[in-house]
Amino acid sequence: MRAFYYNPMTTQELVKQIHTKKSFLCIGLDVDLEKVPAHLLQEEDPIFAFNKAIIDATHHLAVAYKPNTAFYEAYGLEGWESLEKTIKYLNENYPEIYTIADAKRGDIGNTSTRYAKTFFSHLNFDSITVAPYMGEDSVVPFLEFENKQTILLALTSNRGAFDFQTQKVEGEEVYKKVIQTSQTWKNHHNLMYVVGATKAEYFKEIRNIAPKNFLLVPGVGAQGGSLKEVCKYGLNEDVGLLINSSRGIIYASAEANFAEAAALKAQELQTEMKEILDKI
Repeated sequence: MRAFYYNPMTTQELVKQIHTKKSFLCIGLDVDLEKVPAHLLQEEDPIFAFNKAIIDATHHLAVAYKPNTAFYEAYGLEGWESLEKTIKYLNENYPEIYTIADAKRGDIGNTSTRYAKTFFSHLNFDSITVAPYMGEDSVVPFLEFENKQTILLALTSNRGAFDFQTQKVEGEEVYKKVIQTSQTWKNHHNLMYVVGATKAEYFKEIRNIAPKNFLLVPGVGAQGGSLKEVCKYGLNEDVGLLINSSRGIIYASAEANFAEAAALKAQELQTEMKEILDKI
């Protein structure tokens, strides 16, 4: 599929959409063919058919979608084509939607440049998740793209996060060092951070380090994170949060009404978000 031009969303436009929709919901498009409704397997491209139905049913409730690229790469070339079709469909039909490539890339500079071109120039995502372990020169190539955001893994929601991220080096947790150091990099205003909802008690300290950056927050719903607790410490003057829910929404039903069921689950979260936004 040939690359296509798309005018990227700025964070200012994202904030506007949050207030327009009364939502800061991000829906994760993590498509597993073993979990999609059986009737879709008869489609020429069941992954895209599933995504299209979910997007059409929930786009008025969400401000962002986040395909996890592993769920597409696992199906080889066909999966990659499904990802291309999905992002193209979003950009052409719902340009107000913010798009996140959950790819967790990060490598030496020239390799990172190629990763950045893949997701920013060819696929036209608005942002990408990046692993910061290799340091500044592995991240800066992503930050050089104007009006594109790089979302650093800071404090993730998985159990293994405690193996390294919360360990102290010279008296300070590693995740804090990641955030503090990245705030000194060129174009750091284009940074966002992944912070798991299952670690809500850390949000207050993270906001002290990065008061203005958006935080992408997985772990609400299926992983047990609390939306209210996250918002209590994580909200900033621009809202500054994207709450991601994947399985809890897209697999709400395995029947023919799967898209409608997904919309109902998304509505539950959006309603809670509206109540929170109305209070502030």
